[in-house]
Amino acid sequence: MESGPESDKRTRVWLVSHSGAMTAIRYALGDGATSVGRGPQNHVVIQGGDVASVSLQHFEIRAGETGLRLRDLDSTNGTYLNGERITEADLLPPALIRLGSQGPELALVTGEPPPAELDRTQAIPENILSLQLSPQPPEEAAAPGGAYEGLLTEAVARARHARSKGIGDQTMTIMRETLRIALRHTGRRLRVAIAVLVVGLAATAGGAAWKIAALNHDKQSIDRHIHDIEAQLAKTTETTAQSDSLITQLADYQNQAEQLEHSLLYRFGPHEKEDFLLREIRTLLVEFGAEVYSVPPEFIERVGHYIEQYQGPDRPLIRTALNSAAPRLKEMRRILDREHLPPDLAYIPLVESALTSGQSSAAGAAGPWQLTAATGRSLGLRIDKETDERMSLVKSTEASCRYLRTLILDFGTGSSVMLALAAYDLGPTRVKQAVMANVHDPIKQRNFWYLYRVNALPKETREYVPKVVAAMIIGRNPSHFGF
Repeated sequence: MESGPESDKRTRVWLVSHSGAMTAIRYALGDGATSVGRGPQNHVVIQGGDVASVSLQHFEIRAGETGLRLRDLDSTNGTYLNGERITEADLLPPALIRLGSQGPELALVTGEPPPAELDRTQAIPENILSLQLSPQPPEEAAAPGGAYEGLLTEAVARARHARSKGIGDQTMTIMRETLRIALRHTGRRLRVAIAVLVVGLAATAGGAAWKIAALNHDKQSIDRHIHDIEAQLAKTTETTAQSDSLITQLADYQNQAEQLEHSLLYRFGPHEKEDFLLREIRTLLVEFGAEVYSVPPEFIERVGHYIEQYQGPDRPLIRTALNSAAPRLKEMRRILDREHLPPDLAYIPLVESALTSGQSSAAGAAGPWQLTAATGRSLGLRIDKETDERMSLVKSTEASCRYLRTLILDFGTGSSVMLALAAYDLGPTRVKQAVMANVHDPIKQRNFWYLYRVNALPKETREYVPKVVAAMIIGRNPSHFGF
C-alpha cells in the first residue's frame, strides 16, 4: 500500500488465514492486482497439508477506483466467495474466500489483524492455552529472583506440556511470547534471569529437534525398504503369489510411513525437497482420490517419458492445446466441473484426437473424444447420415461425462478414476477380461496400483494412463515445461 496523506485516509484491507492453510497469512492488499496460489511467483503463497486443491495461480484481487474485484484464474478446483463458486465478482469485506470446494480459506477483513495470528502454525488445545503468561506488575518485576523465576518455570512447563501433546513446534512461539513479556519490564539487574529463561527454553527446543531428526532417520529407512520392494516388483516375472507377498510387505511399510508423516513434529520439521514431477503426480492423484504413498517408479518414468515426447516431437500438439485450442479445452473443463468430474479429464481428447473434431480412427471412432458410433448412440448422441453429434464439442463432452461417470461407478474404488482412464482407452469389457484372467481376488481387481504392479493391465493401457497424466501435468504447469 502506498504511503502518504491520501493512502493513510483509506481503510486498509487484509487477507488473513481463516482455516486450512498451515502457514499463517496476514497480507495487506495494495493497489493493483494481488495474486494468490501455491506458486512462488504469487504475492500470497498458499502452503500446507491441504494445498492439493490450490492451483499454481488460483485467483487475484484487483484494487481499482470502484473497489475490489475478485477473479478466478482458471483454477482447477474453482474459487468460492462466501460459499458460492465465482468466475469474477465484486469483493466487499468482511468476506470468506475458499480455494476449491474443500480447500484452505482466507478471510478478507478491514483493520489490521492482531500479530498473535502470525505466531500460530496450528491450533493448540485449550488445556495448553490455559497456561497463560501474565506480565508481572513493576513492583514484582523488580525482584530478580521472584517474578522472573516464576515466568521461567511457567514457560518451560508450557513448552514441556506442548511436547507431551505432540506439539513440540510451539516452543519458539512460547519463547517469543515470554521474552516479549519479560523485556517489557526488564532492567539491567534482570538480564541474567532472561538469559536463564532463553537457555531453558532452548533446551526444550533442542529436545524437539532431536525427535525430528530421529523421525527423519526412521522415514529414510522405511523409504529405502519401499524402494527395494518396488525394484523387486518391477523385475519379478514369477507367480502372483510371490508378487502378492511383496505387495503385502510394501503395504506394511507404506502404512508405517504414512503414520510417521502424520506426526506433528515430523510435519513441521525440515525435509528433503520432493522431486517436482513426483510432487505433481501426487497432487493429481489426490484430486482423483487415487493417492498412494509410493507411486511405482515405472509409472513415474513413463510419465516423464511422455512429458519429454510432448516437449519434443509432439510439441505442436501441446502448443495447440494451450493456444489456439485453449477455448475448446476451457469449455470441456467447464462441462466436466459442472458434472462433478475432475476437470483435468479434459486432456483425454488431447491424447485421443489432438482436440480436433474431424479426427477419425481406423475403428470408426470420431470426434474430439473418439467415440465409436455404437458407444455414441448408447450415450444418447444422434449419429446418422445427416448428423453426427460426436463432432459437437459440447454434446460429445456431455456424452463422455456420462460415459466416464459410468466407468468410475463400475470400477468404484479409491483408484476408480485411474481404472476409468484405462477402460476409456481399451473399453471396460476388455479391461475386465484382462484383469480377471490374471487376478482372481475381486478386491484386487478394482485396485489400479495393484493391477499396474503385477502387470495385469494390457501394455497399451499401461502406456495410455501415464500419457494422459503427462498431458495433465504439462497443462497445469506450462511455463515449467517451456510452453
